[in-house]
Amino acid sequence: MFHPQKTVAAAAREARRSLKRLSRPAGNFDASRYFRGDHGLGFYNTGTQLMRALAKSIHLAHRDRWAVSHAMAFADALIVDRYLEVKSVGIEVVARYRREFSPDLLARWKRWLSGNHSANWVYEIAKRLHPDPNDLIHKAVGWALREAGKIDSGRLERYLRVNVRVIPRTSFRYAIERFSPAKRRQLLALRS
Repeated sequence: MFHPQKTVAAAAREARRSLKRLSRPAGNFDASRYFRGDHGLGFYNTGTQLMRALAKSIHLAHRDRWAVSHAMAFADALIVDRYLEVKSVGIEVVARYRREFSPDLLARWKRWLSGNHSANWVYEIAKRLHPDPNDLIHKAVGWALREAGKIDSGRLERYLRVNVRVIPRTSFRYAIERFSPAKRRQLLALRS
């Protein structure tokens, strides 16, 4: 008999093992150079292409049996790992179920951020999600950007200025909520 949760746990364990096998010395590609301060992250230095290929293969292996709830359980198991690539595989698998996203998932995503399990890659993921037509995604991305701005408001402002034309209006408005009224007006004027 098929037990989806058992399969989710087994898939999470196998994803960790696969990433460890794909690891390579820092050499020419040292992922840690993209992160400042004491971030506590570990890096397998697999590179984005291999990490995404692994996520795709996991999705293909389970897509007939998993729903978004299974993908979320998979990501929940991986997001707490100290290795960036492990966290990323979890997020990439969840992203493949975006047509099933519902408002109740937002609370879990917020917990990932507030638990500092995913704060370091908010901008990269945000950029990839801007074209998504779902308003729920726009709200979630805006919230994540706003939270990232608590850590480094200058970085958030630079990101907003550079990407002003591609960030959906809802995301933009959520992202600027913690700026002063004058700064919000200034940033909103860029969108006109």
